[in-house]
This record gives sequence, C-alpha cells and structure tokens, in this order.
Amino acid sequence: MKLYRIVAALTLLLVLAGVAYVSQLAEPTGVKMVNAADKFLGTLTPEQKAKAAFAFDDKERINSHFVPLEKDKKPTRKGLRLEEMTAAQKQAALELLRVSTSESGYTQATTIMSLEGTLKDLEKGSGPTRNSEWYFFSIFGTPSKTGKWGWRVEGHHLALNFTLDTGKVISSTPAFFGANPATVKDGPRKGLRTLPEAEDLARDLFKALNEEQRQTAYQDKQFPEIGQAKVKQDVGAPKGLPAAKLTEKQRDILVKLIHSYANRQRPDVAETLLKEVKETGIDKVHFAYAGGTEPGQPHSYRIQGLTVVIQFLNVQPDSAKNPANHIHSSWSNPQGDFGLSVK
Repeated sequence: MKLYRIVAALTLLLVLAGVAYVSQLAEPTGVKMVNAADKFLGTLTPEQKAKAAFAFDDKERINSHFVPLEKDKKPTRKGLRLEEMTAAQKQAALELLRVSTSESGYTQATTIMSLEGTLKDLEKGSGPTRNSEWYFFSIFGTPSKTGKWGWRVEGHHLALNFTLDTGKVISSTPAFFGANPATVKDGPRKGLRTLPEAEDLARDLFKALNEEQRQTAYQDKQFPEIGQAKVKQDVGAPKGLPAAKLTEKQRDILVKLIHSYANRQRPDVAETLLKEVKETGIDKVHFAYAGGTEPGQPHSYRIQGLTVVIQFLNVQPDSAKNPANHIHSSWSNPQGDFGLSVK
C-alpha cells in the first residue's frame, strides 16, 4: 500500500506538472509580456528605471527609429541599453524580447544585433559606432493585465513596438527588421543570411508573373525609404498588381511572403495580423516591385492592403561595398501603428 501511495503521488505530480506546462504554452503572448516586463523592471535600480520607464502617453512612444542615433560617439536614443545592464538584467531584457517574438523572429532579432560586430570589423571605426549592446529597452506605462501599456526594443536595424490592453497585444507595429550585410560575404560567418525569405519569395513571385502582370506590378522608380517616428506610413494609394489578378500558384507565393513577415511575431499575434488581412480581402492586396531580380541588383517592393503595408528595400551596398546587400524591411498598419487610429 505504501508503494502504491508513492506511485499515486508521483503520478499526480506529473499530471499537475503537465497541466501547468500546457497552461504555460497556452498562455497568451500579452500575459507573457506582462510577466516578463514586470520581471525586467524588478531587476533595475532606480537610476536605470528612470531611463527605461515612461508614461504610456509619453510622446517618446512613437519616436521609433531604426537608424544609428548618436552624437560625438554617444548614443542619443531614449531607453536603457544592454550595455548598461548587468548579466541578470540583460537576461531579463532578452527574455522579454523572446516571449514577444516567434522562435525565428527572436533569432533574426538577435542576429541583427550581432551583425553590429561584423560591421565594426568591416568599417574599422570609419562609420557610426557599431556596438551589439546599443539596443535600448523602454517600457511605456505599467505592465498590467487590466490596463494599457507598451514596450519597445530599438537600435540599428531593429525597431519593435508593442501595445497592449487588458493583457492582449492590440498592436505589434511598426515592426522593422534590417540586415547589413544581407548576405555575409567573407569571414567566419560567410554565407549567413538574416532575412532570406523576405528577399527570395518576392523575387520568386515577380519571376512567376507573366509579361502583362509584370508590366502592372513593375515600378520605374525604387520605393522611398521606410518612414520613422510616424503613426501612419505615407505610402498613398496601393500600387502594382492586385492579388485578384494572380493565379492560384502566384497567390500562394504572395501568401507565403506575407506569412514570412507575420511569422516574426508570436503565433497568436501573427494569427491576428493574418486574420485581418484575410477578412479585409486578400484580393485587394497589391504587390509592386522595382529593380532587378538577381543578387547584387538593387530592388525594392511593397505589399499593401487595407490593414497591412509591407515595405522592403535592398538598394544600398553593404559596408564592404558589395552592391545591393543591405536590407530594410517592415510591417505597418495603414490604419495606424502603436495601437493608434488615424483617418
């Protein structure tokens, strides 16, 4: 009987542990963000918290940039940068990033951070400061399951913005991912591509078009640089070819391309983004492409629907002067980013 009771007790513990594990997996991303943000803030000193914490309605919340920001070799960004954190604080900050992105999104984000070391080696001090710990974490409002709050991680080529209300992510835009070099050409990381799907699937789609479709999709001029620190991107009316004029095979490529951007987010957040695109009509989504389709040829594209603007540019050389090897890519909501509505 004693052995039976021990086995029964162990079985119960395993069942409870399993239930807890399943519950944790099913926990919404917004709740995970609340817990991770609370933990991160709890590790900070008062001086650090003064840098990292802002009021929810502070104008800094929409002051989001993805370019280097510095003066006299000192950063001018707001927030608390990794460089100013202890090992435990860095771990808490990166855990907040991890629970806010998908596995692939987290890998891409941290790889983008690490590319600063590659740029430092290539530029040898000739350009802006390159520092893999110049990524800044900011909390807007009080992390809560009942009220509104938000958070941001930002630095060169990475700017992710999240807005939450009652424990739910109500906005995950603007979301910017960049890569320089887009493809590492030399050294121990040779062949590394941080954002391959965003480039390859768009080329595949454009090449899959027939001549008449290409004439509609193709733009004579490259798309302009992606806007920063704006509630709404100034992109105007959709350009290019509507999905309604695509074949089923072509549409599948377009959908995969859109998914590659949405899937940088956690699955439940990505599902919401994709549901909005579907409900407002995939047929109304336009694809427009400019430039060449071979490696080293400058190119850009835009995907635009009622709830999505995806922008991609690879028009700049990398820091080793390899042509068109420098990616900027983003997902924005034309109805308003940062959880703010615009007309």
